Amino acid sequence: MPTITIDRYDLALLDALQRKGNATNAALGETVHLSASQISRRLQRLGDAGIIAGHAALLDPTLLGLGVTAFAHVVLERHGKTQSDAFEDAVTALPEVLDCFSVSGDADYLLRIVAADLPAFSELMMKRVLRLPGVAHVKTNIALQKVKQTHVLPLDHLTQPARPRQQVRYTGGHDAAMAEN
Repeated sequence: MPTITIDRYDLALLDALQRKGNATNAALGETVHLSASQISRRLQRLGDAGIIAGHAALLDPTLLGLGVTAFAHVVLERHGKTQSDAFEDAVTALPEVLDCFSVSGDADYLLRIVAADLPAFSELMMKRVLRLPGVAHVKTNIALQKVKQTHVLPLDHLTQPARPRQQVRYTGGHDAAMAEN
């Protein structure tokens, strides 16, 4: 994959977009100090490069009746591509599973799950999650209180000297803006 070059305007734009994804190009331009047309071109370029992966509205699960958040540590019976693929295909079909990560450590997978209440969570676990292909056992933790949850990625590391395998290069100046004009 080619290296993507961004400048301070792109960095400020990405930060502003993460915090207020429904902002107009004019509003983003005021924040970043560029014109709406420059914002539009930059958003297109960043989207084409895959840095902006998509756009979504963030919904409040509690207000929508999903009052339980849990984390499940899943261990598979056997390890191998066939078993992992079967589990991953099946877990992808569960809408209550918001995130599924293959992890190192004591578990093979970590799931973030939402449910309406504890009985609904129990039913989900007993009748669906524990019956997923290849599951040996599951250990769950119920979230008691949300202390911090964010979708905003830290971007400061991009301004540091480039590291090997880093796919985004920061110029610090306005090179990307100059290339657009």
